[in-house]
Amino acid sequence: MAKADWTRHRNLLLCITGGIAAYKIPELVRAFSRRDWDVEIVMSRAAERFVSPFTLSVLSGKKTWGEEDFLSSERGFEIPHVKLAKNRDVVAVAPCTAATLSSLAHGDASSLISATLLATRAPVLLFPSMNTEMWLHKGVQESCRKCREYGYRLVDPDQGELACRDEGKGRLPDIDVIEQEILKEVCPSKDLKNLKVLVTAGPTHEYLDPVRYLSNPSSGKMGFSLARTAWYRGAEVTVVSGPVSMKPLHGVRFIPVVTADQMRDAVLKESEKADIIVKAAAVGDYKASGQSPQKIKRNSGPLTLDLTPNPDILAELGKKRKKGQMLIGFAAETQDLIENASSKLASKGIDLIAVNDVNAPESGFAADTNEVQVLDASGVVSCIAGTKDDVAEGLWDVISQRRPTHS
Repeated sequence: MAKADWTRHRNLLLCITGGIAAYKIPELVRAFSRRDWDVEIVMSRAAERFVSPFTLSVLSGKKTWGEEDFLSSERGFEIPHVKLAKNRDVVAVAPCTAATLSSLAHGDASSLISATLLATRAPVLLFPSMNTEMWLHKGVQESCRKCREYGYRLVDPDQGELACRDEGKGRLPDIDVIEQEILKEVCPSKDLKNLKVLVTAGPTHEYLDPVRYLSNPSSGKMGFSLARTAWYRGAEVTVVSGPVSMKPLHGVRFIPVVTADQMRDAVLKESEKADIIVKAAAVGDYKASGQSPQKIKRNSGPLTLDLTPNPDILAELGKKRKKGQMLIGFAAETQDLIENASSKLASKGIDLIAVNDVNAPESGFAADTNEVQVLDASGVVSCIAGTKDDVAEGLWDVISQRRPTHS
């Protein structure tokens, strides 16, 4: 079974209340339908004015429940608030209005949504969305405080332009952010909770002149998968990344760099605070001895470049660890994988190394899949293949098993 299969075939109860941001929710239903989740949907009467129950039913493939079903003569015998509350992996309220927050804070059971939330024992995520002044009101903040006290997890609204044309805090987070928060909630392993994880990702660019640079095809996908899955598992994650096309990950602190020297400076600074460091970046080994201030013009003869080695960040980390940090490296090889990885492991003073054959199909730079062998000083300890999320999950399993425990 693939390591990341836990992200599929789960059970979500989605409660939609009457904020204008409800119009965004069909995309959330579609996102989880693509993951083959069973999505049950409950809507308030006000929510039905912003998005059609029929649309949501088409996307979920199930009936959309409404207030008319709550203890009604037609469906009330099913006791829907109890039925819907059971056998859920997670419950999400999006958007969650000020009125809904107040209702939950006071244990109200007068609506189908509020009664269902009182009856469930599944984790509940609230995604408040409203006008900025409403959000900042003391009564709303008191409702938030009480909801947190009762065990609900609130995800603060975003900052930006609101439907009313005001600017401020109150926007419903982007759909991919809501999706990521829900996935984090259902992640079965929290073995990295309270740990600080530092991950490097992507290539570096070493400029020869203002328009040309030396680099490699690294996309950063492996590093981003490692960061995202560590965040799912409860870690506080920082990513130091070279230039990549992907946008920064939600929930992860992002430090962009360009050159190997910049990556070295950022990594050494951040490493002091880290418990686990994973060097997944493809750092350039060489840079130009001097960068031309002007574009180097093409001529008819050969061009000779004078190159000098870049700093070996991994080796420097291996020598300078002061607080018992666990250090993991990556090796992109084309031949003699185990021999080269073992040599790198020993010479750089690291705990584990993951090596892959970048010439192998679907295992090289920019691919969505990977296949790695993980080594420690004794030799190969694990072989992991699949999507890069699968490989990341498998590597975190190995790291967690080998990480010293502290009382």
